[in-house]
Amino acid sequence: MSELTPKTMGQQFGRRSWAEPWKIKMVEPLTVTSREQRERALTEAGYNTFLLRSEDVYIDLLTDSGTNAMSDRQWAGIMLGDEAYAGSRNFYHLEEAVQTYYGYKYMVPTHQGRGAEHLISQVAIKHGQYVPGNMYFTTTRLHQELAGGIFVDVIIDEAHDATSLHPFKGNIDLDKLKALIKREGAGRIAYVSLAGTVNMAGGQPVSLANVKALRALCDQHGLKIYLDATRMMENAFFIQEREAGYADHSIAAILKEFCGYTDGAWMSAKKDNLVNIGGWLAVNDSDLFEEIRNLVVVYEGLHTYGGLAGRDMEAMAIGIAEGVQDAHIRSRIGQVRYLGELLTDWGIPIVLPIGGHAIFLDARRFYPHIPQSEFPAQTLAAELYLDSGIRSMERGVVSAGRDPETGDHHYPKLELTRLTIPRRVYTQAHMDVVAESVKAVYDVRAQTRGLKMVFEPKYLRFFQARFERL
Repeated sequence: MSELTPKTMGQQFGRRSWAEPWKIKMVEPLTVTSREQRERALTEAGYNTFLLRSEDVYIDLLTDSGTNAMSDRQWAGIMLGDEAYAGSRNFYHLEEAVQTYYGYKYMVPTHQGRGAEHLISQVAIKHGQYVPGNMYFTTTRLHQELAGGIFVDVIIDEAHDATSLHPFKGNIDLDKLKALIKREGAGRIAYVSLAGTVNMAGGQPVSLANVKALRALCDQHGLKIYLDATRMMENAFFIQEREAGYADHSIAAILKEFCGYTDGAWMSAKKDNLVNIGGWLAVNDSDLFEEIRNLVVVYEGLHTYGGLAGRDMEAMAIGIAEGVQDAHIRSRIGQVRYLGELLTDWGIPIVLPIGGHAIFLDARRFYPHIPQSEFPAQTLAAELYLDSGIRSMERGVVSAGRDPETGDHHYPKLELTRLTIPRRVYTQAHMDVVAESVKAVYDVRAQTRGLKMVFEPKYLRFFQARFERL
């Protein structure tokens, strides 16, 4: 199947242009601020875009988590919320949707993905066990470490190279995993932590061939595979587009087949499931499910609401069905590619291939004169906000945190600033504004200085750390 971009989609239909498969029914006013206002807001926020007030932001590309626009059907579902403490009918709608589209037998809802990460870490990790995964994600790794686990990165080397054009940079390197099994023994491995469209690598997908081979290897050694399914619908699109034999398969069919090679999954429904809050954890093992169902009562709420209102579960169930629609996924990834192609046409360094949920600016190439110790990705996020009021976020040394044994910064090979596109929220014109702002900042890059960290919280420092200009 040929690569689908806004340009090629327009060519397929002759003179007819490509457009989103939805129309706007409600609008939310945006605030345009002056540079003087933005300088004051950024200083008060300690040069951390997470600490900005949303009212001071023009185009908010901080995250695609919980920032989606819900459909008219989802809003109608909100009015059908059954707010019973136990046995809400909306829970059973959500359970059926997870079973239908993801294929897992048992499910508990959670208040968001972080709650599900916590539960699977607590029930599946014994102190001192290793948790190999295809690159870390911040909250996932922290929950694994708090449960006594030791994360080991077993992603392919190409994932750490922003310029590599490997079509499936999220793949697990089976030789790295075999080496870990040989060195430590299968009994010291809790499970394999597999993420679809790997966020920290630039939204890069995992192939079906890779997960099939991973399944075979894990079966040889009695290991479980648990999936971060947060953006698996986007991963399914890349399989449909790039993997031989899947061009004629629907997103729904690919998603279910992929999940079928895993033993369970956790989900931040605030992404692919098109809602503003919520998550779930699903498994196939009945004994493990009983542990999870018991533990969810301690941390989230009864197993039929898991920290959510009935209306939220109903919107989530509807969002799952909408999220697997092929036209929706093409539109969603098409908008990301539109922005990425504008930037690459201007020679601005980004992670390639363009991922599914965001454009990742390569801050190391953007600011080659700023060392990682001076936080180039954090600097770039600050400069973009100053230029135009666009909010992005850092995915580099700040997000990587510190080595728990030495206390030194982790220095990842990828030092990235993420422009994350919410689903069904912004127009093509907004993407034009974003691209022009990135170019304006790029044109004056040689004059830019780095930052120093002046406040650092104990956990997940990128959320609340504060910085000053050097």
